[in-house]
Amino acid sequence: MNTLVVGVVQQTCSDDTDANLQRSIDGIRAAAAEGAKLVVLQELHRSRYFCQQEDTDLFDLAETIPGPSTDALGAVAKELGVVIVSSLFERRAPGLYHNTAVVLESDGSIAGLYRKMHIPDDPGYYEKFYFTPGDLGFEPIQTSVGCLGVLVCWDQWFPEGARLMAMAGAQMLIYPTAIGWDPNDDEAEQKRQRDAWITIQRSHAVANGLPVISVNRTGHEPDPAGGAGARFWGSSFVAGPQGEILWQASEHEETVALVDIDLARSESVRRIWPYLRDRRVDHYGDLTKLYRR
Repeated sequence: MNTLVVGVVQQTCSDDTDANLQRSIDGIRAAAAEGAKLVVLQELHRSRYFCQQEDTDLFDLAETIPGPSTDALGAVAKELGVVIVSSLFERRAPGLYHNTAVVLESDGSIAGLYRKMHIPDDPGYYEKFYFTPGDLGFEPIQTSVGCLGVLVCWDQWFPEGARLMAMAGAQMLIYPTAIGWDPNDDEAEQKRQRDAWITIQRSHAVANGLPVISVNRTGHEPDPAGGAGARFWGSSFVAGPQGEILWQASEHEETVALVDIDLARSESVRRIWPYLRDRRVDHYGDLTKLYRR
């Protein structure tokens, strides 16, 4: 199979977690009906982006894995014969929670997990309060549609994670995402932020000769503490192994889209741009330091 049909579900989220999950499932069904074999959902698609504030009551949103969401999504994966990449707030143990991507195989089983490694702590993105950094490393997940290098949101800004996934045999990089603007930022700053987000992920495609699938949420979500909230900029996209944009969503609309990915192109691209061949691993030891001075 050289061409993989990928479904992308970009959605808004409300306070109704059951309705949010159903909207995700509706998107999966719509994509599968058009031929998708892999469907990717956005980060934390069951709820609003709750990390705008620090509130211990919000840990009640977390669930076990396996649990209710993986049971529901696994049943859909098996019924439709598709692989699903979901993103959940994982309750691993009392006081131990992760931001976790789950891959459901087309037979309904859990193919693997990725726990978000890089955890941000910025105004409106107080994730360190909720999430323990991942402990599973940068390991791709083998599925019936290929070897998936799944990472999550803030991970997308770090070239190391993408490289390590590529070095471990990932055939594509997948980033469930929740990122948006502070509505108080001016238009020029908003444009710079969105452009930077697209550029850095396209660079991972180029530097590793791999397609990238990035799925963001859309819509304004209020700050329960009374702040300006977050306006998520959508713009989900798929890039090819030279960073070329194969498809991109709008900023403001919910979208279910299908994108054809030619998996054989990575081999061709890597033959003419052999970055893995020419890496000077004998001189990269300082990369394990936080800073060289």
